[in-house]
Amino acid sequence: MITIVDYGVGNLYSLKSSFSFIGQEVEVSGDVEKISAASKIVLPGVGAFADAAEKLRQKGIDEVLKRKAEEGTPLLGICLGMQLLFDYSLEYGNHRGLSLIKGKVVPMKGFIPNYYKIPQIGWNSLNFHGSKHPIFKYIKEGDFVYFVHSYFAKPDNKENLCATTNYGESVTAAVASGNVAGCQFHPEKSGRVGLDILRGFCEWEGKI
Repeated sequence: MITIVDYGVGNLYSLKSSFSFIGQEVEVSGDVEKISAASKIVLPGVGAFADAAEKLRQKGIDEVLKRKAEEGTPLLGICLGMQLLFDYSLEYGNHRGLSLIKGKVVPMKGFIPNYYKIPQIGWNSLNFHGSKHPIFKYIKEGDFVYFVHSYFAKPDNKENLCATTNYGESVTAAVASGNVAGCQFHPEKSGRVGLDILRGFCEWEGKI
């Protein structure tokens, strides 16, 4: 069973509806036992990093996610959920993440040209790095997806960078490390392309 983690900060309905549209049965739960039993996990998220990280810790979900990742369960972080996969974020301070992918989350301000609007809101194309990750098997270079964010991830290891998008500068769009993957954009808001990415995730066995 694919479990979408409910910890109070995600677009749960639209995400569940997207999986249903491609014929996948999923459950939405914040129960650590159900998350522990999941065959695949999706960690969504919108809002502030510190608040989301604290909610994961308060519910004990952070430790479950770390254990499931270590066991090899395919895990997909979306938007803020992707940022939480990293060691820490510099959003309004320095806040600890899950450390499932080495690196940090930094502000777009000061990195992209100052005439670009922040947050980045809208459709941007994907540029793949290295071999195409299995979750992208049904889409192609240059396909457009929907972004909403003011911060972006910087992996320590370039091998963890799966895709970027150009927003004045090259900005991280997708990352992966072993059985853990993340998308800065919202597949559930990205039309056919987003549905094809979710379809790729459903078929992914957690290996690259």
